[in-house]
Amino acid sequence: MRNKILLGVVIILSIWALKVAWPKTTKELDKPKNKVESPLLVKLLDSETNEIKEISLEDYIVGVVAAEMPASFDIEALKAQAVAARTYALYKMAHANQDYDLVTDVTNQSYLSVSQMQSNWQEGFSKYYAKVQEAVNLTKDEVMKYNDEVICAFYFALSNGYTEEALPVFGQNQDYITSVSSTWDENVKNFEVTTTITPAEFCTKLKITCADISITNIVKSATSRVNEITINGQTFKGTEIRKLLNLRSTDFQITLGSPITITTKGYGHGVGMSQYGANALAQAGKSYTEILNYYYQNITITKIDV
Repeated sequence: MRNKILLGVVIILSIWALKVAWPKTTKELDKPKNKVESPLLVKLLDSETNEIKEISLEDYIVGVVAAEMPASFDIEALKAQAVAARTYALYKMAHANQDYDLVTDVTNQSYLSVSQMQSNWQEGFSKYYAKVQEAVNLTKDEVMKYNDEVICAFYFALSNGYTEEALPVFGQNQDYITSVSSTWDENVKNFEVTTTITPAEFCTKLKITCADISITNIVKSATSRVNEITINGQTFKGTEIRKLLNLRSTDFQITLGSPITITTKGYGHGVGMSQYGANALAQAGKSYTEILNYYYQNITITKIDV
């Protein structure tokens, strides 16, 4: 009898050991570790499936930080991104006038599900997921306010050496966003990029006649970005040219020829926080609050009232 009991114990322990050692399934990996719950729910429109789902605000911010900033960045930069993303989300939620608050693509801020993070990060998933979640957890419920109101916290990838004011890009002034120096961005790979395009494609994309191409009246902002440009007698905003030609930024120079050469500096709209600039500041020893107070002026960082 005693031998039977011992045998049973050995079998149970063996089964338990196999279960512990067996590789985790994708479903098990999808379960967040040390998840910080938020009572606030985000109505999120999936741009691929067109479905609306409700998720916790903090879970949403994990997905945004994973999509919007390289997880290899310094933790202080990731924390700054988490606060900026949460602030932007709360602002959009307060001003939503549809059945959803935000979209999963660049219409608002990009978002990745856990399975998409696994696909992107592969064997680095566990490390990067934990790091991004830590940045979100350590800034839980924190947002930026100006005059006691949640701000529209614009951010972008890489400046041309300076950030831009909101008016030329979004058509509205924001007192908490002014142009600031971000010269360390110039040290980033692909800060300056040159591309080519045929004259025919150039004219087709701009919907202009193409017998001859002339460029006149280039109006630039104080930060060297193109505000207006006249091509073949038609005046375009710099933001229009960037969209129509799929350029990296509005700091561009067009050199006519065959092909036409276009050189850009920086990447993104240029308003608010530069993500690569934030990482450079973090690497220089700045905290996430110092980073945010540099790129957004006269703001306070406070907790959401929940």
